[in-house]
Amino acid sequence: MSAITVRKHQVERVPAERLGDNELVQLYLAGDPRRFQELVERYEGRMVNFIQRSIGDRDRAQDLAQEVFVRVYRHMKRFDTSKKFSTWIYTIASNLAKNELRNRSRNPLVLFQTLTSSWDDDHRPLQFEDSSMRPDDLFRKRHLQELVERAAEELPEHHREVFILREIEGKTYEEIAEITNTQLGTVKSRLNRARNRFAQIIAPWLE
Repeated sequence: MSAITVRKHQVERVPAERLGDNELVQLYLAGDPRRFQELVERYEGRMVNFIQRSIGDRDRAQDLAQEVFVRVYRHMKRFDTSKKFSTWIYTIASNLAKNELRNRSRNPLVLFQTLTSSWDDDHRPLQFEDSSMRPDDLFRKRHLQELVERAAEELPEHHREVFILREIEGKTYEEIAEITNTQLGTVKSRLNRARNRFAQIIAPWLE
């Protein structure tokens, strides 16, 4: 038995949750169709949430998320396994969201869940509601969410996109540059402008 075959059998016995994305891709390409479903289960929620935040429509986001996986399925054999699968799938989702916005006759409402208090380079993505919060804290957080949603409408599309990828999805600058097919310096510039504009818009409502 070859070393490659031994490695394949060893990987197949590892629980899916302990396998990396690219390992699942390689097993799928090697003839294990179950691995594609595991990728779907791993990324479906993320894709729906990412697209929803980009276009402001949950139902449409679910449809587009399905289209993401259709495209992944069709083009999996062309995926460069030396690259990150997450970057590839987010690129597909980003392009579909952009196309959706271009086809609309009005500016979309982009939903954000909460607001961060700082914009440090190494900060974590914005956090969702904590079930351990007291009722009054949850009320204030939900009220803030409503304000964020209104403020987000004012962000231009290309600023909104990098804002979501960085502050919600937690992507690195390098990943955002690859996903958006934009220079690294442009990503940083757009993100800085998006943060400043967002703060200006929402500040009066928080007084």
